[in-house]
Amino acid sequence: MLVSRDLEAAGFVNGFSTRLGGVSPFPDGDLNLAGFNEDSAENIYENRRRFLAAFGGDLRLAAVWQVHGDVIKRVNGPDDIGDSNDYADGIVSDLAGVLAGVKTADCVPVLIGDPVTGSFAAVHAGWRGTVQTIVKKAVARMAEIFGADPKNMIAAIGPAAGCANYEIGEDVITAFTENFTGSEKYFTSKSRGHALVDLHLANRDQLLGCGVENDNISTAPFCTMERPDLFFSYRLEKKKYGKTGRLMSVIGKNQ
Repeated sequence: MLVSRDLEAAGFVNGFSTRLGGVSPFPDGDLNLAGFNEDSAENIYENRRRFLAAFGGDLRLAAVWQVHGDVIKRVNGPDDIGDSNDYADGIVSDLAGVLAGVKTADCVPVLIGDPVTGSFAAVHAGWRGTVQTIVKKAVARMAEIFGADPKNMIAAIGPAAGCANYEIGEDVITAFTENFTGSEKYFTSKSRGHALVDLHLANRDQLLGCGVENDNISTAPFCTMERPDLFFSYRLEKKKYGKTGRLMSVIGKNQ
């Protein structure tokens, strides 16, 4: 896995999984952590056991049913642990012993921690979530619920499809144009009605826009579409093989 050292230094256990070290046939020995319709539950739970064991301690995973929306779920207690049927694309909490987790395979995972209040968030931001400013809404929820100040927050943006590969059409260009002033900065023209989009930059800008300090934001230098040896890529593998695995990005604290 990849680890944000800044979040770790601030007291937050965290990790962005890779596809290495599992038991799933994607094609062999892959660490698929979700997608029960494309892999056996036995494989997924064994992969999760291996992934969580790397953190040590007695951390329990909290995950949600992701729908490319902007709903943020608060994890309050034991009833919220495990795979929830709640539809959401972000999780916030301040509970010790909990790992908030989001699943991706090209979309942008964002982990946020506030060392002052001990609150944290995991966010799934595809292009739809980015347009709906889900990262900004997660920061706002941390402020509303826990009294967290964005200036104290530390954010890590994980591996995702990058601006050299993530081609989108007129519908996405229009959605960005209608929602963001100066959205052209996120696009590299590809052909008429098509462009490459930089979701890493768009989510970084949202964090900056709601008060997170520039020096407190880090971005993993990996594109999931360029490195299928390390990461699952929905765009590459779903079309080629009819299925793909899921990465997981988690954040929490031991105490």
